Amino acid sequence: MERVKVILLQRVAKLGTIGDVVHVKPGFARNYLLPRKIALRATNENKKIFEEKRSQIEAANADSRAEAQKIADGIQGLCITMVRQASEKGHLYGSVTAREIAIVLKARGLQSVAAGNINLQAPIKELGVYDLSVDLHPEVAIQVKLSIAKTEEEALGQMAVASSVA
Repeated sequence: MERVKVILLQRVAKLGTIGDVVHVKPGFARNYLLPRKIALRATNENKKIFEEKRSQIEAANADSRAEAQKIADGIQGLCITMVRQASEKGHLYGSVTAREIAIVLKARGLQSVAAGNINLQAPIKELGVYDLSVDLHPEVAIQVKLSIAKTEEEALGQMAVASSVA
């Protein structure tokens, strides 16, 4: 399959860092990297433009990383609870998705968090305590504890047990 060469304008997990010239599938470049201004096509003209602006791009990245790190330091170890209806065996009626978690985090003051920043392997379908990773910046991630329970009291109890085990 044909590949496209692009220059990365920011760090992309499992792909590269700022300034790397990488080969990606055409659809990934066309539909994700280029529209979000994460990368430029690796033409000679774009390489020259990138080298001229490299220090500005790296400075802007450092600023946004520092801001994300400041937010991360302020909320490290954040614990959130969600009250949901569930069966007697603990299976939720419906599932908890990254979108719902993002809404709760925004209510807690993290306005910059979108559903795409929350790393869920699959929607959560059972009661319990879960460790989530939230990306505030491509280079800054925080760990958040999520307690899903039938009542607020049960959620607080789950958090206390999880804290004593850890």
